[in-house]
Amino acid sequence: MIKIQNINDASYKRFGKIVKDIDFSDLIAAMEATPCPDDVVYVASEAALEATKGAEKFQEIYYGKLPIQVGYCNGHNSLLNALEYHRCGEVNVAVTDLIVLVGSLVDVADDFTYDTEKVEAFFVPAGTAFEMYETTLHYAPCGVNNSGFRCAVVLPKGTNYDVKRQKNTGEDRLLAATNKWLIAHKEAHIDGAFEGLIGENPEV
Repeated sequence: MIKIQNINDASYKRFGKIVKDIDFSDLIAAMEATPCPDDVVYVASEAALEATKGAEKFQEIYYGKLPIQVGYCNGHNSLLNALEYHRCGEVNVAVTDLIVLVGSLVDVADDFTYDTEKVEAFFVPAGTAFEMYETTLHYAPCGVNNSGFRCAVVLPKGTNYDVKRQKNTGEDRLLAATNKWLIAHKEAHIDGAFEGLIGENPEV
């Protein structure tokens, strides 16, 4: 069983940081209307979330007024299954308690494989907003004690939309959506994904 640390611990600092001094209570309130299915659902952009004052503050303070999108990743999950990265940082808002499984891009091998023994787990208390740096590998959160989770996701506009691969070599094999490179575990059976995670599929 993977060791679960707290996101407020110093050990998280190499992966990202806690967002402070932003009132995003209206964003959390708007998230209550989003579904929490038995599996996992991801929506890249949700108008009701993007209309909040909290979203406006994230755009102003964290993205330097670049166009952003605010969506959500909700559901029930206990496995790593895959790791992804973007060419930008990502801000998440934990509406419920949840656990994130993360790694470092610098540990990805030249052939784009990654040893899952390097994955670290962090408990995120409800009401916490946190940034994951561009170099932080991540995927869908996990619930706590088999409960469901709700997580708002803030990214530059245009991220995680359908994309057509131009070639199937090098890093392009990992391109799963716009601004999204994905390394999957074979046990996850993600259609068309590059299966480069080596070792066990960590579970919390």
